[in-house]
Amino acid sequence: MSASTDSVQLDTTTLRGYAVHPGDPGYDADRQIWNGSIDKHPALILRCMGVADVIAGVKFGRVSGLPVAVRGGGHSFPGLSTADDALVLDLSLMKGVRVDPEKRTVRVQAGALLGDLDKETQAFGLAVPSGIVTHTGVAGLTLGGGIGWIMRKHGLSIDQLVSVDLVTADGEFTQASLDQNADLFWGVRGGGGNFGIVTEFEFRCVPLGPQVLAGPVFWPMEKAPEVLRFYRDWVADAPDDLMTIVVNRKAPALPYIPQELHGKLVVIVACCWAGDIEDGEPVVRPLKEFGSPVLDLLVPKPFLTHQAMFDPSFPQGRWYYFKSCDVAELNDEIIDITVERSLQISSPFTAFPIWQMGGAVSRVGDGETAFNGRTAGFTYNIGASTETSEGFEEEREWVRGFWSALEPWHQGVYVNFLGDEGVERVRQSYGPKKYDRLQALKRKYDPDNFFRLNQNILPTGT
Repeated sequence: MSASTDSVQLDTTTLRGYAVHPGDPGYDADRQIWNGSIDKHPALILRCMGVADVIAGVKFGRVSGLPVAVRGGGHSFPGLSTADDALVLDLSLMKGVRVDPEKRTVRVQAGALLGDLDKETQAFGLAVPSGIVTHTGVAGLTLGGGIGWIMRKHGLSIDQLVSVDLVTADGEFTQASLDQNADLFWGVRGGGGNFGIVTEFEFRCVPLGPQVLAGPVFWPMEKAPEVLRFYRDWVADAPDDLMTIVVNRKAPALPYIPQELHGKLVVIVACCWAGDIEDGEPVVRPLKEFGSPVLDLLVPKPFLTHQAMFDPSFPQGRWYYFKSCDVAELNDEIIDITVERSLQISSPFTAFPIWQMGGAVSRVGDGETAFNGRTAGFTYNIGASTETSEGFEEEREWVRGFWSALEPWHQGVYVNFLGDEGVERVRQSYGPKKYDRLQALKRKYDPDNFFRLNQNILPTGT
């Protein structure tokens, strides 16, 4: 059998996976990604089962001339894991996760999701720093840096990365670590998918759980000015064991939230204490006692349960739009803008996080990885969501207006939170010195920009 474009054919008899064409029974399901506002129709989807399939796919992309998109978890905000009339190399069937509990390492294939990784590592009382939604792909999250619930104690995902297996733009297999292709290893730790397709990651694991002190505390939005000022002062000298995310939204209609709160605007401080529970209880007590919360779910619970907490808020297929920025602090002006804009939230599905940064993230040398943002105080990821296209345009304009209102305090942006915003924003996400270094790597490993359906680093020019 073969998969064909107008001019060339891919011999599928050599594949473990399979090709999906427009018109095939599974095509419409296979082309869908997480963000329902992205509706693309690839020319061919190659569902890879292993490294040999990835190599074959890259070589076919070369001879066919089709642009190549790479899909892991499919969670790219701007939908960069697919494109019209492109070859999609879909790695989502490559889900292997193998823990070595004695060495405290884990090997993870590029199609694995955070939930897959967490379940395997937690079986041994271990974890890898990762994100906050379990159906996010390990690959995309890691290649951009990887911020999440335990980063203030254990660093970013890339800070626990030991090595990667990678297929280059020429279809060659290689490996990268501190001891092998160290320049490439520097680049994949924050530089995204610009230099090749990572097919497997090796991480160090850290001890965690299985029980953690974690969960959200809710207040009505009218108390947000006082809550956010209290929060700012409370986390100013927070120990590394504590990670927090502030969420502003309408309380969702979930079973664990009282019905009388459903649809009401609330400000939420969600916490995760990564140390001993008894040590964390006095640290979080001031938060739990401030201003008479309307709901307190900050209790000991399994880490796996906490990791899945936000899953219902970000399901597959909703329409999403995001704009992001880093800020140095939550000053009074930023807090006032945040409250003002939060009171304007219309969609019951819109929920935007403000991430507390610092801790272990900030103590890795800025030049040690391509990730740029180790000095950030807080990361705003202003997002909006609707069930369908209805109301989406209004929500998107709300995001843009909010982001613009914060512009005087912008300090940078996390590359994984970028939308389709152009080359200059990619440059801003790395800063000029790192971008120049990444450009040099791009010229070495992908001089003709074969891997360009990403937050693209141009080999030359600006």
